[in-house]
Amino acid sequence: MQMRRIAAALTVASTALFTTAFTPSNTECLAPAAPGGGWDFTCRSVAKILDDQDLVPGTMQVSNMVGGVGAVAFANVMSKRNADPNLIVATSTVGITQIAQNKYPGEADTMRWLAMLGADVGVVVVKPDAPWKTINDLVAEMKAKPEGQAHGGSSGVGGWDHLRLLLLGKAGGLTGEDMRKVRWVQYSGGSEAVTQLMGGFLGVVTTDLGEIAGFIEAGQVRVLAVMSDEPLPGKFADLPTARSQGLEVSGYNWRGFYMGGKVQDDAYDFWVAALEKLYNSDDWQKLAVGHGLTPIWRGGKEFDDFVRQSVTEARDISREIGVIK
Repeated sequence: MQMRRIAAALTVASTALFTTAFTPSNTECLAPAAPGGGWDFTCRSVAKILDDQDLVPGTMQVSNMVGGVGAVAFANVMSKRNADPNLIVATSTVGITQIAQNKYPGEADTMRWLAMLGADVGVVVVKPDAPWKTINDLVAEMKAKPEGQAHGGSSGVGGWDHLRLLLLGKAGGLTGEDMRKVRWVQYSGGSEAVTQLMGGFLGVVTTDLGEIAGFIEAGQVRVLAVMSDEPLPGKFADLPTARSQGLEVSGYNWRGFYMGGKVQDDAYDFWVAALEKLYNSDDWQKLAVGHGLTPIWRGGKEFDDFVRQSVTEARDISREIGVIK
């Protein structure tokens, strides 16, 4: 009798996470870009861990659908798979920026937002001998002479790197009119932007910390601010955050997932719970850190609220700089 009770307790404990009646089958993760990119990495990494830990039955299929910085996949899900309970779609801050700038065929409420699992943190860097010692020094110069310095990163005008810089400026009092005067140069990646910075062709680079960590560790650039809620763990713990300098701005390039907007609650709840268990696993924590991501969990309603707030913020500043009307 005692052994039976123990076995029953273990069964309850092992299944407590999944209290919904939904059981997935023929699961699929859709990466809205070509193989090799960030969305593809997110899908393939998560699919493997879901399989390894038996969080879904069978092997999760990974598919790629290229086009429109995620817009083609978004449209496909919206029109053809909006109630598919076995499909999850990789997304990130980049996708949210596209929604905010009306480049997707629907608003945030078109989909159900599952969770974010981690993020690459935004960072603002300058040359070691640059005149600005803090992020507030830089913002003060942007306010005094917004067209003075050339700033750059791995996105175009109105892209996430550009918006992160302007959000810092706005928090420090930079007006919409002056934000439009800030010179911005797009490069193919953060590393190329830093190379141009070191060559004297740029004054400031805003990009993902993971992309340029080597330059920071080698002392080839100086960090004015990392855009995280809290100080970073580990080897970057001493880097100053924007928030610690009085600018209440975060700038994460997070990685996460959505589902079609007509997916039923039991399926949605299943996937939120499965992704939370995956997030808490050693496999995900090690993989995320190993690829330069800071593990961050937001799931279910908290994540949905976060996405909607992010769209509003990105849309507001995009209007201020004239990217959208």
